[in-house]
Amino acid sequence: MIELKGITWNHTRGLLPMLATAQRWEETHAEVSVRWEKRSLQAFADAPLAELAARFDLMVIDHPSIGEAATQGLLLPLDDLMPAGFLAEQRQNSVGGSYASYQYNGCQWALAIDAATPVAGWRPDLMQRYGYALPRTWSDLLQLAERGAVAVPGLAIDSLMAFLMFANALGARPFASLAAVVAAEHTAAAVEALRMVRELLQRAAPGTLQRNPIRTWQLLAESETVAYCPFAYGYSNYSRDGYAAHPLQAGGLITLDDGTPLRSTLGGAGLAISAQCRHPELAASYAAYVASALCQRTLYMASGGQPGHRAAWTDAEANRVTRNFFQQTLPTLDAAWVRPRWPGYLAWQDAASTLIHQYLSEGGAPQDVLAGMEKALTTAQKGHRA
Repeated sequence: MIELKGITWNHTRGLLPMLATAQRWEETHAEVSVRWEKRSLQAFADAPLAELAARFDLMVIDHPSIGEAATQGLLLPLDDLMPAGFLAEQRQNSVGGSYASYQYNGCQWALAIDAATPVAGWRPDLMQRYGYALPRTWSDLLQLAERGAVAVPGLAIDSLMAFLMFANALGARPFASLAAVVAAEHTAAAVEALRMVRELLQRAAPGTLQRNPIRTWQLLAESETVAYCPFAYGYSNYSRDGYAAHPLQAGGLITLDDGTPLRSTLGGAGLAISAQCRHPELAASYAAYVASALCQRTLYMASGGQPGHRAAWTDAEANRVTRNFFQQTLPTLDAAWVRPRWPGYLAWQDAASTLIHQYLSEGGAPQDVLAGMEKALTTAQKGHRA
């Protein structure tokens, strides 16, 4: 029997749909076994792919790693393994920039089987119990936070994603060119973005700086006081009956006080094939099955997955079982900003995350944080050229 080995990330959303799709695919391909292993969410975000590509045939990966993976020859271009018509259908049914986020140097390196971006979530029962209104603006949010009702993920990587979101909203678009994190004329806006992130996190529920999105949604689901999260990478699981103590409702993001909408930073996951896979045609066949519209809106979604195919996000049954999670958050996904994918970006992301987290926990001048991020960009680019 031929065995394909895969690596995904350790959460219901990341693991169970891969196990379910592997089981079903094996039932129609008796000569093949697909075995999935898992790694932590943190490793999913920033672990190098070279070691994984040497051990696994299939990898569920984060899109900012695509540039390094392609440059190092770690993945197989899917353009050579899948029909052009299938890839065109995937592109046309992308949730926001999910499909395009796995493109680099004119090739498609992964299929967007999972789509996510920071969205808002809340406990309807607690909002009603305490008479809270859903915040619509930045000032509304700060007022609700002052009442002890707000949780925000504040780990290093999540703090960086929040900064990128606020910078975009304030007109300081990150990486408008490779020369700078933020253009010199937008330095003041970037500094204000850092200040706003710290202002909110100082008012958020205790333990904020140690929580990732999963722990933040879990807190909301269990709490008797914390009722609202303004932005964390969405998990439809927490809007499903029976998954957590109390189901959550999800929706779009607040605006700044002048009405400018926040534009979150795209996440999600893609299914890629290792360049060292000995059975690439079989791996491609399985990957195409997982990414297909039918699988995505039925088995994949029903197994706890958060699909990357638009058909699932507009599907009546998918929305019925998730309290309209997909319908209510789709506009936020469609508007999300896509991070860079050039080689060296992940090194910058690691360094910048550490700088921001230190600022949030210890204080200091936001101008110094921004300067440190610019220095980290130079270092990351030099490190790749070397």
